Amino acid sequence: MTSQLMIAATDRVSPSVTAWPERLALTVVMIVVILLAVLGMWWGWRARARRQSDLVAPPEFTGEVGTLLAVSEGRYLGTCRAGDWLDRIVAHGLGAPSAAALNVIPAGMVITREGAPDIFIPIESVDSVRADRALAGQVLERDGVIVVRWRLGDALVDTGFHGDRATEHAAALAACEALLPAGNPTLQGGTP
Repeated sequence: MTSQLMIAATDRVSPSVTAWPERLALTVVMIVVILLAVLGMWWGWRARARRQSDLVAPPEFTGEVGTLLAVSEGRYLGTCRAGDWLDRIVAHGLGAPSAAALNVIPAGMVITREGAPDIFIPIESVDSVRADRALAGQVLERDGVIVVRWRLGDALVDTGFHGDRATEHAAALAACEALLPAGNPTLQGGTP
């Protein structure tokens, strides 16, 4: 009986360890799926930019920075339509989050971004400034986002900035609020 078991065990053929054609086919399928997902995101971004083409471009800052009231290094989160923290504006390069610095000057705010054009928010266009926790689909700590609500042509938009250092962030928020005229109150509250 033992000899029969030994013969049966030696007659068995072990399965191949790797089935290369199947693995290659699955790899190709995964690459195609990833490429289709990236292509879909790119098409969506372009379609959003076309839908928002009616927005005017932000004004260019042509003056000298001069007196800096506050500077905060951090991250530009994006610009959204006012009141809708998920409706990111991508037209005119406003949709690209990037490392940035918020420079508060007497003429307004200049957000200097790495790899993207700077954004100038003239003080006469500013409606309000507030501390919030979310903008452009990004949620951070409580009061971690400086949100500037301002007029971009006929549209009212919110621009968000998150400072890296708490002291610089608080100083920049206070400087932005101090620029507002007395009759233009700072909004309170925010998004979820």
